[in-house]
Amino acid sequence: MGELLEKCTAAKLAAQKMARVSTVTKDNALGAIAKALVERTDEIIAANKTDLENARKNGIREAMIDRLTLTPERIKGIADGVLEVKALSDPIGEVTGMWKRPNGLEIGRKRVPLGVIAIIYEARPNVTADAAALCLKTSNVSILRGGKEAIASNTAIMKIMQDAAYSAGIPEGALNIIEDTSRETATQLMKMNGYIDLLIPRGGKGLIKSVVENATVPVVETAAGNCHVYVDGAADPDMAEKIVMNAKVQRPSVCNAAETLLIDKAIADEFVPRIFKALQAENVEIRADEKSRAIYSENIAKATDEDYYTEYNDYIIAVKIVDGVGEAIEHINKYNTKHSEAIVTDSYERAERFLNEIDAAAVYVNASTRFTDGFEFGFGAEIGISTQKMHARGPMGLEALTSIKYIVRGNGQVRG
Repeated sequence: MGELLEKCTAAKLAAQKMARVSTVTKDNALGAIAKALVERTDEIIAANKTDLENARKNGIREAMIDRLTLTPERIKGIADGVLEVKALSDPIGEVTGMWKRPNGLEIGRKRVPLGVIAIIYEARPNVTADAAALCLKTSNVSILRGGKEAIASNTAIMKIMQDAAYSAGIPEGALNIIEDTSRETATQLMKMNGYIDLLIPRGGKGLIKSVVENATVPVVETAAGNCHVYVDGAADPDMAEKIVMNAKVQRPSVCNAAETLLIDKAIADEFVPRIFKALQAENVEIRADEKSRAIYSENIAKATDEDYYTEYNDYIIAVKIVDGVGEAIEHINKYNTKHSEAIVTDSYERAERFLNEIDAAAVYVNASTRFTDGFEFGFGAEIGISTQKMHARGPMGLEALTSIKYIVRGNGQVRG
């Protein structure tokens, strides 16, 4: 509790100062951070090597190793993400509405920082830079608690960011990382009422469940990604194959990768063999329903109901043949985590039905689910993908990290 209380106390004090920091100072700090990350790449790579060695000793899956791995190119990408945040408009201080009441009062709605934002996340070191940069741009203070798998990488990245930001005029205590990765400390962080204004978990189903069950501070739920691609009977088969392969194979360890493929029975006889061969060529394990296996059974495991609920984060996909868009929608709304869902079709009517009836943060027509990402949506970096419906939903960029205050101007009015 010592480290946690110390950093939470410093963060609370820094939040008062951050609210007064100018956009120019924040942007100068973000520019300095991006430059420092590139210049000190060797330090990050050395720390990351330690994490990778430990991960392999502990038998971490290769798909998760990919999420953990940092290269000079990826570090440059992280720095570019920070510069993207710098280039975005500062939402703090923006007046989003102003109106005058009959009694002469002028009432406005103004964006303000949330205060102290805590983020609990797993084995993705890029989250350290993304989250801290977004919080800094929105005049929020960040307290980051990453997983043990990436602690050396996260600590190195944070040290570089702190050095650059504080030298550029950001108040000390505005960027924090909790180096104690024990479960007990994570649980304590979830209960730091009076210090934490918002907690954002980023990770798998187990982490999200733990936060939802244990947190007493306000939480934005960023659920796991059990995402689907539905190939409709009116789909272009070339487009469908391209989208399915990208959604599953391009980076299977991330939350916006597809985990289940649904195929309209109208095209199943032609499309099942084609897509199964393509998936197997990329070493994807297929778990399919009986109808699919009756068409193509070579090295195909039988899917269970649990498979349709599972976020694999691996080279595994569940498959089911459905009777049109209606059954596809019913299946998705039953099994999904309300993250990202896609339909491939040339039918405008079916596409509109899918868009209207699917309950998810992002719904796609003729595009890969892999685009659910703050950078791809034009937000710069993102602090998470919210799958709840209150305050923020989908990729959370700058505006999602602000609150509002009402500013009221009068000339002596009193209420009768």
